[in-house]
Amino acid sequence: MKAAYSRQQIATRVAQLGRAISKDYAGRTIDVVSILENAFLFAADLVREISPPVVCHFVRSELRQVELGGFERSEIFFSTPPELKGRDVLLVDAILHTGVPQDFLWKRLEECGPRSLTLAVLFDKERDRRVGLQAKYVGFASASKYWVGYGLAGHDGLYRNLPYVATGSKAGESGARRATKRPARKRG
Repeated sequence: MKAAYSRQQIATRVAQLGRAISKDYAGRTIDVVSILENAFLFAADLVREISPPVVCHFVRSELRQVELGGFERSEIFFSTPPELKGRDVLLVDAILHTGVPQDFLWKRLEECGPRSLTLAVLFDKERDRRVGLQAKYVGFASASKYWVGYGLAGHDGLYRNLPYVATGSKAGESGARRATKRPARKRG
């Protein structure tokens, strides 16, 4: 696997984002809401670079197949968002791709009545966006590549521990997913 973004490149960019966020939120407390699992390393490094006080919250997303009216469709579920009324909230995720999951969570967070709500991402794949959501803080603008490392998982959850980001192969992962979704054969 070849590194696309080195440990040093990532650290430098995360520090720059931390300084920008610190400047924008000077004198205020920031409630950072991190989406697990892909963003855990990015969020940890980012909050260490933010100088104003930070309160950390974590939400987990889950994609479920739901049957509605005889049709199966995918739906996104998030754990319960924290109480954020009147707070300055920074939503953190690793990759903003289609934007659909983040937009859904964004709307749930807005319902909590925060004073402000902004989004920080390590990678922005704007070309593939399906919704109007934009990140205020972006580590790297990215083409539509499949990234692994620095918290981003490859096939079977591998490579999250890499200290750099590399281009991975989605083919192996999607093949594994298909294999696990096949219905069991009935014995007769």
